[in-house]
Amino acid sequence: MTIGHEEGEICGRDGCEGRIEFTKPDNCSCHISPPCHACTSTYLHCPDCDWEAEEQPLNDYVVTVNTKSHVYEAWRPRGLDPTKIDWHSKAHTHFSMIKEGVYPPDATRAQVEEKVRGTFGGRFAYFGDGKFKYVAYTD
Repeated sequence: MTIGHEEGEICGRDGCEGRIEFTKPDNCSCHISPPCHACTSTYLHCPDCDWEAEEQPLNDYVVTVNTKSHVYEAWRPRGLDPTKIDWHSKAHTHFSMIKEGVYPPDATRAQVEEKVRGTFGGRFAYFGDGKFKYVAYTD
């Protein structure tokens, strides 16, 4: 049996047949100032076996951590924020890396390059429509 990590999936931990769901918020105050802390701090859990998870950002990834055993169970790339110059770094060669990301409409090519340039420069493989791919020379 596969192990579930998303809402609605079967848990599968130690043969558990329960469905994973988000916890219900306690003391919701969204009627005063939405979204409230109670609603934004819910987490995934299995009501049948009491498994709990928490998502945490870790560099370019968001990981799901079991709150009881503190074991990383799943990971996915974190989302990029198009309101600022934001990117993921990826391995390329022994002397370069790929920096692939997004930028806001008012950012210039020079502003983006200033943020992602490698130690020994680099070049754009693609730049346009709010997205870029840059080969940064690092060694």
